[in-house]
Amino acid sequence: MAKKRKKASRRHGRKMGTSGHGARKKAKKSGHRGGKGMSGSGKRADHKKTLITKLYGGKYFGKQGITSRGTKINKTKKINLRDIEKNLENYGRKTDKGYEINLKNHKILGTGKVKNKLIIKANSASKLAIEEVKKAGGEIILNSSVNNKTQPIKGDKEKTTVQKKEAKK
Repeated sequence: MAKKRKKASRRHGRKMGTSGHGARKKAKKSGHRGGKGMSGSGKRADHKKTLITKLYGGKYFGKQGITSRGTKINKTKKINLRDIEKNLENYGRKTDKGYEINLKNHKILGTGKVKNKLIIKANSASKLAIEEVKKAGGEIILNSSVNNKTQPIKGDKEKTTVQKKEAKK
């Protein structure tokens, strides 16, 4: 058997000790790569973009998240009438009156046509959504109309409607 050639001898690059990196200074520590790990992966580091997009999926560069202190994010869940109409079996059940749908934490929006009679319990609804459901013979019952205790009368923020009625008696 012939003597097996070692890998190190194949990496010599004309016996200069460069291991195929060109100039010796290029193969020294991490400076040529921009640093160890994720360092050097700033805005112009194209050679690391494939790694970054693989790890973070494009959410690494640019501004994200923080807005001014006064900006409030609207976290209410919203649903369109067309989505309710498409998935009637998932959202509610059929009764003698029509489809009863319980979406107490949602706001109902008016995009879409209503073909079935819907009785929807919701947190709030747009004017268009209420009109569309009424045209089809249904109704939208809002949480505010169910709970009169939580609705204060205009001008009096302390007393609720129930407390005012009791005070009159």
